[in-house]
Amino acid sequence: MRTLVSALVPCVLATTLFAGNAHAVPDAQFQPAFAAFMQAADGNSSAIDKAADAFATLLKTEPTNPVLLAYTGAATSMKANTTWLPWKQLAYAEDGLAQLDKALAMLTPAHSAVVQNGTPGNLEVKLVAANTFLAVPGFMNRHERGVKLVKDLLASPALAGTPKDFQAAVNKAAVQAKLAGAQ
Repeated sequence: MRTLVSALVPCVLATTLFAGNAHAVPDAQFQPAFAAFMQAADGNSSAIDKAADAFATLLKTEPTNPVLLAYTGAATSMKANTTWLPWKQLAYAEDGLAQLDKALAMLTPAHSAVVQNGTPGNLEVKLVAANTFLAVPGFMNRHERGVKLVKDLLASPALAGTPKDFQAAVNKAAVQAKLAGAQ
C-alpha cells in the first residue's frame, strides 16, 4: 500500500484550474480541498488527512456529487499510508474503495457535463477511480476494474474535448494499466 500515493499522482495531473459551472461546487470551496489532495497525491503524507477531511466536508454539502465522493474515496484510500497498523490500513483502503464504487454507481448521463476542472464529471470520477484501483494491492481485486475504466476513458468521444492535462493523465493511467497503444 506504500505505492498508493505515488500512483495517484496521474489523477492529480488530470486536472486544471478552470472555473466550474453552476452544477459544480464553487471554486473557492473546491480548490483548497483539491490543493490538499494534490499535495497528498504528490507524496506529502501530512496533507492526506487534510484532503480527506476537506472532501468529506464538501461531500456533506452535496452528498449526490459523484466527483466529490470519488475524491473523498481516493483520499480515504490514501489514509492507508498514514498508519502502520495493518487492520487500519485495510479499513482505510476498503472504505475508500467503497466510496469510489458508490461514486461510479451514481454516474448518469447527466454527469457528462463539466463539473470541476474543465472536465466532465463522469470522466473525472472514472480517472480518479481507475488510478486508485490500479494502485491498491492485488489482493483487493481491483486491478481489472481499473483497467476497464481506463479503457472506457480511452474510448470516450468526450475525451478529445477535455483539457490536455486530463488527456495526458488518461494516457499515463493507460501506461500504468499496461494497455497497448498507450503513449
